[in-house]
Amino acid sequence: MLEPNGPLPPEIYWRRRALAIGGAIVVLLLVVWLINSLRGGGDSETDPAAASSSLTTPVSISPTASGSSTSSGGPGGGGGGAAAAGAESSGTSGSSSSGASSSSAPSGQPVAAGQCPDQSLAIKVAADKPTYLAGEEPSFTTVVTNIGTAACERDLGSSLQQVLVYTIDGAVRLWSNIDCFPQSAADVRTLAPGEQAQFTVKWSAKTSAPDCLTQPEPQRDPVGPGAYTVVGQLGQLRSAPEPFNLS
Repeated sequence: MLEPNGPLPPEIYWRRRALAIGGAIVVLLLVVWLINSLRGGGDSETDPAAASSSLTTPVSISPTASGSSTSSGGPGGGGGGAAAAGAESSGTSGSSSSGASSSSAPSGQPVAAGQCPDQSLAIKVAADKPTYLAGEEPSFTTVVTNIGTAACERDLGSSLQQVLVYTIDGAVRLWSNIDCFPQSAADVRTLAPGEQAQFTVKWSAKTSAPDCLTQPEPQRDPVGPGAYTVVGQLGQLRSAPEPFNLS
């Protein structure tokens, strides 16, 4: 009875049987799917509750305070740059090694009435060499330029100028020339338009901190080899960071 009988070739009958069987299977699958869909619809009300129970409760994590060493300690970079440099070299025990993250610029002293406003000046600082060998004291030259259209005067005393050393990413302040030598005599300069005033300070390659003079036993730590940046500041005016290396 399985063998097809008829005037047509046997393969024609086999194809017809295969199509009939395939159609029956498709119909059966559709019926099963429809039954499952109807059953699933009855459970839909419980889905939101199940979903909400699987949500993770947010966890509040307290940030961990990390102490990073910042510091500054060195001579002033004003008109008496050479004398200040000597003070930095001889005063290596006069600053603190405490450090702090410093992504923001330190506040500068306000400009005295009648003096050149920050908007009339430009400041630039750079290391005198790209790389300093172990044992060398890096030196930095600051140039203040009158970019205004009129002559004006400004106190450029070393206590008002800051030369600051940071880690290469600018995140940690390591040293400032006024940390341990914050006081200096006034050095009022009259600058014609385009005129520049230049100052040089040296750094003992040790850390310092603003509270250097208040420390009973200030301790300054040597700064190891690596890449660093130096920044100059006068009042609220701040230079772009310039890189240099300690080897």
